Amino acid sequence: MLRSETRILTTHAGSLPRPPELVELFVRQSHGETVDPAALEAAVRSATRRVVARQLEAGIDIGNDGEQARESFFTYVRRRMSGFGGEAERPPFKDMQAYPSYRERFLAGAASRQRVSLVRPPKAIGAVAYSDRGPLERECAGFAEALAEQPAPFAEAFMTVPSPGIIAAAMVNEHYPSLEAYLDAVAEALAVEYGRIVAQGWLLQIDAPDLAMERHVYFAERPLADFLAFVERVIAAINRATAGLPRDRMRLHVCWGNYGGPHTFDVPLAEILSLLYRANAGALLLSMANPRHAHEYRCFARQPLPDGMLLIAGAIDTTTNYVEHPEVVAERIERAAQAVGDPRRVLAGTDCGFDTAAGAQMVADDLVWEKLRALRAGADLASRRLFG
Repeated sequence: MLRSETRILTTHAGSLPRPPELVELFVRQSHGETVDPAALEAAVRSATRRVVARQLEAGIDIGNDGEQARESFFTYVRRRMSGFGGEAERPPFKDMQAYPSYRERFLAGAASRQRVSLVRPPKAIGAVAYSDRGPLERECAGFAEALAEQPAPFAEAFMTVPSPGIIAAAMVNEHYPSLEAYLDAVAEALAVEYGRIVAQGWLLQIDAPDLAMERHVYFAERPLADFLAFVERVIAAINRATAGLPRDRMRLHVCWGNYGGPHTFDVPLAEILSLLYRANAGALLLSMANPRHAHEYRCFARQPLPDGMLLIAGAIDTTTNYVEHPEVVAERIERAAQAVGDPRRVLAGTDCGFDTAAGAQMVADDLVWEKLRALRAGADLASRRLFG
């Protein structure tokens, strides 16, 4: 995994805007309509080439395929794994329950967009197993093809896969005798994708919003200790699923939910950070730009990163159309570097993805790329100050 040896490297959390025609195909497919596989594959390949080129134009050092081959960051697994069907009854976010006027506004906005819903994802109704490698192989081939077309590709490439915890928490269990048994089965299935991506030579990013977000969703009305026990179980499941894979080829993304809500019930980073350090990962990517968690860079002064672990500090908010000034980005990076104590162990990223479910993006397409250019410009400013 590349380190910031002479300058701050830039990356992001994974999902990038999908073209309208691709969104339409995914939405239709998610509603059970028949979609021409050839048309979908062609749209995915075209969109992947587009996002690879645009990331490079924006100055991203460590980029990906923008999750263009997936309907969302986690529900896509229903098309690669057995055992899923129907619709789950996802518990409501606690802040939406506490502020009804916000909930009405949020739901009205969601209803006005053509999008793949994460509110009612499929559920586990049978044994979960990785049953079809075809979509994974096509996704890898499409990304490799898009990279090969670039005369100067990324310094390093990555691909995302969900954590077993977000699937076990959001795609409700109606088959296994316990959450623990369900979690183990999901982790075993996900190991197929974990291993395939590392074997391809790319970084594996495990998307684990569950390790923070589920405190105000699945565990909203339960003691903190119950949630922390869940975090420990998920991290243990991740470590089993990645056993044998090089730690420095994996990074863990944790967030509190990618929505512009009040977030007043978010668990503090200080409560979970020591548990996150136990993960088999060479880097942590954390939300550090949004106004609810921007102060938590201080945690790294009190709870230092383990030896060899890097911090990818979120320096861009993915829920607002404000474009961060490069000086603001630089200040965020510099604060994180000062708290960590070594700028070589800090990279600059985004708080979360820009299109975590097809059509769900809150930031206008043009502004996504403007934000990534601001990330690059801010990283350059911080580099001059931190490295001289």
